[in-house]
Amino acid sequence: MKPIYFISFLVLFVGKSLFSQTPKARFNLEQFKDYELASNPQLSPDGTKVLYSRQWINLMEDKRETDLWIVNSDGTKNRFFLNGSNGLWSPDGTRVAFTKTGEPEGTQIFVKFLDEEGEPTQVTKLDKTPSNIAWSPDGKYLAFSMQVDDEVALKSLIPSPPPGAKWTKAPRVVDQVQYRRDRVGFLENGYTHIFVVPAEGGTARQLTSGDWNHGGKLAWSPDSKKIYFSSLRIAEAEYAYRESQIYAVELASGAITQLTSRKGNESGASVSPDGKKIAFIGSNWTENFYHSSNLFVVNADGSGLQNLTEKLDRSPANVTWAPDGSGIFFDFEDQGSRNLHFVDFKGNIRQVTKGNHMLLAGQTHAGNLVAAAQTSPHQPSDIVAVNTKDGSIRRLTNVNADILDFVELGEVEEIWYESEDGTKVQGWIVKPPQFDPSKKYPLVLKIHGGPHAMYNTGFDITSQLHASMGYVVLYTNPRGSTGYGYDFANAIQNSYPGKDYEDLMAGVDAVIAKGYVDEKKMFVYGGSGGGVLTSWIVGHTDRFAGASVNYPVINWMSFVGTTDGIGWYNNFGKKPWEDPSEHLRRSPLMYVGNVKTPTMLMCGVNDLRTPISQTEEFYQALKVNKVPTVMIRFNDEFHGTSSKPSNFMRTVGYLHGWFAKYGGPDPARP
Repeated sequence: MKPIYFISFLVLFVGKSLFSQTPKARFNLEQFKDYELASNPQLSPDGTKVLYSRQWINLMEDKRETDLWIVNSDGTKNRFFLNGSNGLWSPDGTRVAFTKTGEPEGTQIFVKFLDEEGEPTQVTKLDKTPSNIAWSPDGKYLAFSMQVDDEVALKSLIPSPPPGAKWTKAPRVVDQVQYRRDRVGFLENGYTHIFVVPAEGGTARQLTSGDWNHGGKLAWSPDSKKIYFSSLRIAEAEYAYRESQIYAVELASGAITQLTSRKGNESGASVSPDGKKIAFIGSNWTENFYHSSNLFVVNADGSGLQNLTEKLDRSPANVTWAPDGSGIFFDFEDQGSRNLHFVDFKGNIRQVTKGNHMLLAGQTHAGNLVAAAQTSPHQPSDIVAVNTKDGSIRRLTNVNADILDFVELGEVEEIWYESEDGTKVQGWIVKPPQFDPSKKYPLVLKIHGGPHAMYNTGFDITSQLHASMGYVVLYTNPRGSTGYGYDFANAIQNSYPGKDYEDLMAGVDAVIAKGYVDEKKMFVYGGSGGGVLTSWIVGHTDRFAGASVNYPVINWMSFVGTTDGIGWYNNFGKKPWEDPSEHLRRSPLMYVGNVKTPTMLMCGVNDLRTPISQTEEFYQALKVNKVPTVMIRFNDEFHGTSSKPSNFMRTVGYLHGWFAKYGGPDPARP
């Protein structure tokens, strides 16, 4: 039996290879160990500095670490600040709040003065992880949300064990609707509540109570007397689907006021500079699989609700008020890109930045400046400063210059093509370095998950790694993808997979028509929703030489009751016990008898989103039908196979090894 090639980890861990030292070598996994990402930019109140997170790879402990750095807003003096994450400037710019591991254990909140030497102050001693940290405008308090445990639903009164007895660990008592969550595991009985703690340190005080979750982004009133948040304080709230409201809690009394009452989901409250208006992102309730959102404002007393983006067929995000309160800045996905926009209270929208990039604006603003994270086809995520007056962008960091200045990346070409019914679909082709259009290349079709997601113009490290191996890579946004309007995203309602399959195959045909693809050496893979579509593809065509179905759903009947939540029951016309026909019709497992393509399977053993039992079902069926297959079970992984740096490298290595086994380039070549 021909072996599956895998890249030796001895090479990966011994330092820079000759390839990484050679100018314009091909990008490969050797450089991955030095790969960094810059994110979460926070502009200082005076606009002179940007605090940001810098993620790097700790290969010795096999994890990604985050440090906080500071760079001047003119791009000078980029320097390490401290080890930690979730950095936030104090309102006067003299302190930074952040989180890191503290005493007695777990994640704690710290505060560091910029002009003082010595260690930062640990301001909390919590037994659970805090989130959604927010400074009070007067700088006296930090608000955060945290889970508070509740008593178990049922106690068992039994005799005590004899001294020294070794009894089996007690059972877990479960009575919540959602009792586990991917990347978390089993949830303890309890609810998320809002707390405040003095910024100088002290005892955290709980502001909310009751059998409801309170949280989301926390926003203070300018007088530091109220905190705005998202919740759904109704009976049987845990059964509500896509519903929440905006509330305010008073710091002194704990009194809670409900501001909104629309049927739908509302979150991300943001307060105007004068405190008179609250902006938030909201979506109208719908039974449809896909739901879009809008940017709303409401008066601080709950009156005067306005939908500012009613005419915009896109979903706003990353809201920040203009300093003079004249309107709101936000960004949104649009045809593979993301740019900054501004809307006034008449609903007039002005595009601030332009470009084929992903620009994620920070939620702080000073003068005419907004800090943002930017990524483009050949640029991983870096920090930029945006002038909101003229839309100009100044790049402040270049955290991967030590890698990318010495390698040749694959050219990225945008492509638009027509699907079977004339629908126009956008995609991108990544070509190998030193691409020669007169030659024939193997093709990799890469499919995104979601399915409501969007491939984009940001740097795609895995596609560049495939291209460096000699593949032409195609990734597209078939129907169901976001960034193209409501109708395009909702086109797969009760037909997923289906129309998106047609879009993907039309994309493959469009690239073949260019004349440089070897049709006998085409490969396909995807994860999550992309795993669904890959398993569907191999059951409906044998045009691919090899496939990798990664953390998929292949049986909707068994999936809806085993995933982490009950929401997926709502994505079918009827419940499976009412009429199982739609669940069966849309399940790739029902077409496994047609599969001839050698198909690898990859899944995390701890996956709670698409449980590994889905992968096992498909593996068993392929084996029964004697289809060439192998199942790769990733340790220490929830949904996905790449949260650990070593597992990211293994994922790429196994893909290249499996495809090489069926005609792809040999990954062991020098």
